[in-house]
Amino acid sequence: MNKKIIKIIILVVFVTSLTGCTKLLKDDNGKVVQNPKTGQNLPQNILCQPESSSTIDTYKKAKLDISNLPKCSQFTITSGGYEGIWNTIFVKPLAWLIIQAGNIVKSYGLAIVIITLIIRLILYPITKKTALQSENLKKAQPELERLEKKYPNSKDQQMMMLKSQEMMNIYKKYQINPLSGCLFAFIQIPLFFAFYESLNRLPAVFEENFIGFQLGTTPLIGMGNGHYFYIIVCIIIILVTYFSFKLNQTGSITKEQEKQMKMMTNIMIVFIGIASFTLPIAIGIYWIINSSFTIFQNLFIRRIKND
Repeated sequence: MNKKIIKIIILVVFVTSLTGCTKLLKDDNGKVVQNPKTGQNLPQNILCQPESSSTIDTYKKAKLDISNLPKCSQFTITSGGYEGIWNTIFVKPLAWLIIQAGNIVKSYGLAIVIITLIIRLILYPITKKTALQSENLKKAQPELERLEKKYPNSKDQQMMMLKSQEMMNIYKKYQINPLSGCLFAFIQIPLFFAFYESLNRLPAVFEENFIGFQLGTTPLIGMGNGHYFYIIVCIIIILVTYFSFKLNQTGSITKEQEKQMKMMTNIMIVFIGIASFTLPIAIGIYWIINSSFTIFQNLFIRRIKND
């Protein structure tokens, strides 16, 4: 991935993280208000009214008027009017889909699973191409390594041009498009933030329990309250992240690049593992289902390619 693409991805992350962010509810002393039952930090800019009377009372004590908000079961894409491109195009439609699925299956935890799978199935044509590119690149690896040995650290302009031409011929031979591998990253980044914002700002979701887990509570808070089984979510997140990254590894042209990629992958796994303790269970469920889909998809495509 070249430097321009990396800069674009960083820009996308920066823009999405600054637009429509969750605002935490604070009291008169500037202290973040927590749900007394779950210990969750309550968001201020919720999309619909809480259903729990205790949560409603907490908002009233914080002197936040939520009477103008629709009930979550009555939430629509246009509720609240236009709130910027990010909220209007990503957050609200996704929140509406989760609400609708939750109303049908009578479980917002299950709704997260269903909506995640539906989105991944819709994106399958794109993600399939990315996975195929990864497999094609592995097949081209021996020729790319020979090319690197043929032009070792060459800085001569003519030699660099010849190297570039031969590399493009190898890419053409194995039907490799260097940019196609980045397509899914462009989709995944705003999609993750959209899920994060939607789930954080839907009281109907963060007030509910799913298979014994409180969806709005983080594993760190859950374990702090004596529910040590919450660590299971963190362990599963780390495992699916590890296998997802491992199956997506394409190898490198040089040993040095391979070493750098391995180090970056390990750093990302550690970072995500630490972050999993501070993410609400609802986000954890999304991450587990999304990564598991990637694992099974890549195994399926690898089997097809090998056959």
